[in-house]
Amino acid sequence: GVSGPFSGDRAAYGAGWKKGMGMAADEINAHGGVKGRPIELVWQDTQSDPKQAVPVAQKFVDDPRIIAELGDFASAASMAASPIYERGKLIQFGLTNSDPKFTHGGQYMFSTAPTMQMDAALMADLTLRKFGQQAAVFYQASDWGDTSQQIFTERYKAQGGKIVALENYLLSDKDYHPVLAKARRANPDVLVLFSYYTDGALLLLQAQDVGLKGKIVAATSCYSNKFIELGGSAVNGTVMSVLFFPEDPRPDIQKFVKDYKARFNEVPDQYAARAYDALKIVGWGTEQGGATREGIRTAFNSGAAIPSLLFGSFKFDAERRVAHYDEALITVRDEKFVYYS
Repeated sequence: GVSGPFSGDRAAYGAGWKKGMGMAADEINAHGGVKGRPIELVWQDTQSDPKQAVPVAQKFVDDPRIIAELGDFASAASMAASPIYERGKLIQFGLTNSDPKFTHGGQYMFSTAPTMQMDAALMADLTLRKFGQQAAVFYQASDWGDTSQQIFTERYKAQGGKIVALENYLLSDKDYHPVLAKARRANPDVLVLFSYYTDGALLLLQAQDVGLKGKIVAATSCYSNKFIELGGSAVNGTVMSVLFFPEDPRPDIQKFVKDYKARFNEVPDQYAARAYDALKIVGWGTEQGGATREGIRTAFNSGAAIPSLLFGSFKFDAERRVAHYDEALITVRDEKFVYYS
């Protein structure tokens, strides 16, 4: 069962999921499935809204065919549904759930996403080390945005940086000119975005309107081909750290990119790669532990070398997350994602 944003403002994330997971399912099934049984994906669109995620969780828990759930995209949506998955003893696999509280929701919550603490602290170190000591921070008025900016600002200031503007906004907002003009007057060295691809692109387009300039550091959630499509030249120079980059020379990554391009005639972004990897990991858990809800959980808890496209091989730590991972630093140059140098 897959719960995610397949319509609405975050639909591009869901579209990547469908491609990545669909490709993984076809590969697994082409090799005989899991213990001779094919994997079938059941999609439910929640728009990553907590109110919609809850009834979907109940639907999945009540369906005996569903042996694992993948999603939701936003931590808030996943966490709203966690009590239902925990009571139903159904794995809830959060491939993009960065809120550290997500895996605290019960024994059936697992995640391959770096936490907000990891990402925001890395952004603070990167910003101060490479781009400047005076930052303007723009963040979504959401649990993710607020928590991330708090971690960022505390670490940045503790190491000598100065926050000259701190502005939040609603994801539904379309006019950011007032907060951008206010930040311009503070004359920052660097603009820091805790945004999705939609609002991140719009912020940078409108920053040009008001004459706000500076180096740009964005959360990994802006790493989507849609970010460039929506923002055009305004997003050039944006820097971010990512789990997956298609120019990574590792053979497994290059095979995945080649197969993905042959199938969809486009380069995969990290959300397609994360989705592909997540279903392969769940498939491994089913193969090892058996095609039952409890069997997958047992395999995840005991696995010492779980195969992964993104991590090579790994095990889940006590928090049911990936203990160690590496990220690549990328930027947008000439309206293309490239390695930062």
